[in-house]
Amino acid sequence: MSTFEHASTLLRDKLHALQVRIHAACLASGRPAGSVQLLAVSKTFSADDVRQVAACGQRDFGENYIQEGVDKIIALQDSQPALVWHCIGPMQSNKTKLVAEHFDWAHTVDRLKIAQRLSDQRPAHLAPLNVCLQVNIDGGATKSGLAPDEVLALATEVAKLPRLALRGLMTIPDPVDGFEAQVAVHAKARALFDMVKAALNLPHFDTLSMGMTGDLDAAVQAGSTMVRVGTAIFGGRAYAA
Repeated sequence: MSTFEHASTLLRDKLHALQVRIHAACLASGRPAGSVQLLAVSKTFSADDVRQVAACGQRDFGENYIQEGVDKIIALQDSQPALVWHCIGPMQSNKTKLVAEHFDWAHTVDRLKIAQRLSDQRPAHLAPLNVCLQVNIDGGATKSGLAPDEVLALATEVAKLPRLALRGLMTIPDPVDGFEAQVAVHAKARALFDMVKAALNLPHFDTLSMGMTGDLDAAVQAGSTMVRVGTAIFGGRAYAA
């Protein structure tokens, strides 16, 4: 077996193990198989790494660093079937144009100014940009995102913007010990999601992006529809010093 074939087999095995875990979490929660989507977090990994994972059947990829993500999107723009790209990192005003022009999703909207710029800068030939509002669900001092009591007001305004599709909420709570404690934190986000969905009655408000490798099972139990996983697929990251 060649090195490439060995690497591809390892990737397939990792993806399969992750999909089995997600499937088991759905069954344990009484939810149908396929109700939770896997978002492969590819930050710091190369376009070739993404290509190998895509060859295993994965279609959705999340990028934290906008310029790095754009470089990969351009390098892989001819992939068939087409890949779906999610911006899951912080967005400053000077980066919204790149997100609007290249990404399919933006998960970290927490200000009306950013949402307005995304809508204004979204090219007319592209479908509306799918957006989630980032919520600081547990009040973490170092975390970005809206306070829970700010979410409905911003959602109401973002839903009016013509080139955006408000799809749901995204959270990154601080780690807590124990399955029940994890579920309790995520349940707060699910309750907020349900409240906004009922209040606004939006046709495509269907995404609750929460849960990573360490708390995936608890997030699914609480109602996540999209989990964001990187290391369990790609392996450990080597950050520049």
